[in-house]
Amino acid sequence: MSSSNSSNSTNSSSIIESPEHTALRAAVAALGRRHGPGFDRATLWAEAGKLGYLGVNLPEEYGGGGGGMAELSIVLEEAGAAGAPLLMMVVSPAICGTVIARFGTEEQKRAWLPGLADGSRTMAFGITEPDAGSNSHRITTTATRTEDGWVLNGRKVFVSGVDIADATLIVGRTSDARTGTLKACLFIVPRDAPGFGRRQIEMELAADEKQFELTLDDVHLPADALVGDEDAGLLQLFAGLNPERIMTAAFAIGMGRYALGQAVRYAKERQVWKTPIGAHQAIAHPLAQAHIELELAALMMRKAAALYDAGDDMGAGEAANMAKYAAAEACVRAVDQSVHTLGGNGLTKEFGLARLITAARVARIAPVSREMILNFVSHQSLGLPKSY
Repeated sequence: MSSSNSSNSTNSSSIIESPEHTALRAAVAALGRRHGPGFDRATLWAEAGKLGYLGVNLPEEYGGGGGGMAELSIVLEEAGAAGAPLLMMVVSPAICGTVIARFGTEEQKRAWLPGLADGSRTMAFGITEPDAGSNSHRITTTATRTEDGWVLNGRKVFVSGVDIADATLIVGRTSDARTGTLKACLFIVPRDAPGFGRRQIEMELAADEKQFELTLDDVHLPADALVGDEDAGLLQLFAGLNPERIMTAAFAIGMGRYALGQAVRYAKERQVWKTPIGAHQAIAHPLAQAHIELELAALMMRKAAALYDAGDDMGAGEAANMAKYAAAEACVRAVDQSVHTLGGNGLTKEFGLARLITAARVARIAPVSREMILNFVSHQSLGLPKSY
């Protein structure tokens, strides 16, 4: 994993990455360094879109780069490693763009993908509910068919970037006429749709992207607001959730690399008794361990991206969950150790690490908790019985 913001990474990435990926990594890293930790989100977003980085995973015929999660995860990781992460990349091109590209109608693709690719349009994603969390089986937001479309009713919480999004991809449930059961479906809800309300949730998290609670009170939508097949159920939903996990891993790895880079530079320069503190094993070994853990998480992330891009949704599901778990744990430990390495300086604005103490833990919680990932692995990978 090559980086100028991590401890001395080797060029081993060329062994497992194509020359095109290596070039993309270097280009995005340069862009991130130009903007740096004090970056303006809107400016960086616009430039990344203009350069084709935001839509690198979307089809070329709709203005994208024709790549996949492998390429998009590189973009987010390198931006984060430069101290300029773009959280909405997890949502707009990765989740929403992927779902529309795979399951949308031709009209939906033409309407949304070019704008999502160049950054001129943004789409949020609403799945989490107050009483259901991200459990798609307990979602209570309902979509009722009408003569000319749909009516949505329900609530969503912790939806990122609704205030800057042109629309939100809402996960609702429709009634199956044959069985009477509810099944998950996806709907594009414009930000100005009557009955579609939002309230900002006050967070103690320093981030440009705000969090919102949404209310859908008899939101009338046209028939073409439905994305994909009404009968596809969870298939289409998980086509978006696997990229979300892969990109969350990229977000965490980039954050961890940035923190580690700050700590390594400090440990080389800070001297006590005429010796750099990085010469002491009590400082060096934990930083080395953090580097190893980030590298291992990055390898699993690349595996997950490769499986997803190859069309292996089942294999990608397991790998994406593992990658997200490993990356979140590695990120939290890298940030904690970096703060401790700097001591009091680790809590100053100058080094930009204190804000990461909270941000790093987001990767442990969202979009799915580490405990639920352990449940998934124990049931799906190991075949152990469920306790619920």
